[in-house]
Amino acid sequence: MIEGKRGWAKAHGAVSIINAISIWKGAALGVDFETTAEVELTKKPDIVLINRDEVGDDSLARAVVEVLIERLKLEPFGCKIKTTSEIPIGVGLKSSSSAAAAMTLAILDALEIRLNYSEFLRIVAEASRRSGTSITGAIDDASSCALGGIVITDNRKDLVIKRIEAPSNIRVVILVPPEKQLTKNFRAELLEPIKELVEEAFRLAIEGKYFEAMTLNGILHASALSFSTKIIIDALRVGALACSVSGTGPAIAAITTDDNINEVSRMFAQYEGQIIVKNVNNSPAKGSKFQLENLSQKKH
Repeated sequence: MIEGKRGWAKAHGAVSIINAISIWKGAALGVDFETTAEVELTKKPDIVLINRDEVGDDSLARAVVEVLIERLKLEPFGCKIKTTSEIPIGVGLKSSSSAAAAMTLAILDALEIRLNYSEFLRIVAEASRRSGTSITGAIDDASSCALGGIVITDNRKDLVIKRIEAPSNIRVVILVPPEKQLTKNFRAELLEPIKELVEEAFRLAIEGKYFEAMTLNGILHASALSFSTKIIIDALRVGALACSVSGTGPAIAAITTDDNINEVSRMFAQYEGQIIVKNVNNSPAKGSKFQLENLSQKKH
């Protein structure tokens, strides 16, 4: 009987290195935002999602349960899920992917089922597609939230091409403007003119030139989405190693060292919005009974 079984899990956030929407290939960097999910399983196949003490949109939670039942050939079940997250919603900081990873792992934790990382990520990606919270399945976002580090992915194949540890001496300075950009309302055709140039940014990422790739991605997507590119150039001017629109924005993320955090933060303060400073995250998501497998330096 699964009635009353409980699980818990924690996943993290991320920022974009390469936005995958136009070319279905992406890259992302894990950031130490936290999302937690607590789950209680029920025999009755109802899904109740409590998000920050309010009943939330349960479309992603329903998709997670649906995909788990299909992929693992389980008897139908329901659950009560409570999520909490530090990640601002609807600004490109992977809040949905982090929530999907945390909920999926919490349910597996309750069921006491362990999956290898690739099957886990495919489930998260499929749930994201079905719920409309991702256009490509966002396996770049899912893997960076679930595995940490720097990941490079083929979203069409739901494949992690490469995952490496992010340098521990860098910080992420994020500007979160007051407006939001929900994935379900995003017009993907806006990115059509920059596809070939995004391919060049992806090539840089494959070559290990992550900072150059991230900045090129930022300039391209800011231009295509009618955001100002000035903030990206200004961040570089005051010492940032890289700067980009994260996801479809409007959040802007700059990579810097401790020496330049204050300069980048002061520059961001000239713009409207909240400034958040975060460490990179290299740790995999974990449940109460086990943690997700970490890819370490391996290529797949």
